[in-house]
Amino acid sequence: MARNVLLRNLFIFVLVLFLLICLVFFGSTWYLKKMYPLRYKEIVLRYSSVYELDPYLVFAVIWVESKFDKMATSRKDARGLMQIVPSTGSWAAEKLGIEGYDDDSLYNPDINIQIGCWYINNLQKQFGDMNLALAAYNGGSGNVRKWLKDTRYSKDGKTLDDIPFNETKNFVNKVWRAYNRYKQLYRL
Repeated sequence: MARNVLLRNLFIFVLVLFLLICLVFFGSTWYLKKMYPLRYKEIVLRYSSVYELDPYLVFAVIWVESKFDKMATSRKDARGLMQIVPSTGSWAAEKLGIEGYDDDSLYNPDINIQIGCWYINNLQKQFGDMNLALAAYNGGSGNVRKWLKDTRYSKDGKTLDDIPFNETKNFVNKVWRAYNRYKQLYRL
């Protein structure tokens, strides 16, 4: 009788332990996927392919810029998922031949992601380095060129040892953290 109680208690203990392990492992993944979603997946995959970008990077930029709020507007009037400013949007729309474009088009996920991907690709070609492209995406390409010429920020004129704008430095770091999280959570 005592042996049956011991076996039953051991079985219950093992079962509870198994359920806790499952909850921690699968529950944390579930929670993280809620925190780092794959919204607008078809659009991101299409334009990341067209503009030769890693889709995890595009998801990371969207996550950092807007947390997937297509109606997001910054205090500098950057708009939509990838927080494109109207002047960049107009320039890109003209280069891309997007007909009927106006500044409110930046709230359209398809247009916003297309322009954002095109712009990151353009910056990556300009600077030849994704860290510099991300810094330029947030802080402006003119600033990045200035920093590369300044020995306080770049020892070799090709990479940045320091980014003097905290907002830009934080942006680049957040994008790479989110990028790593997306790569950990998903297989695209």
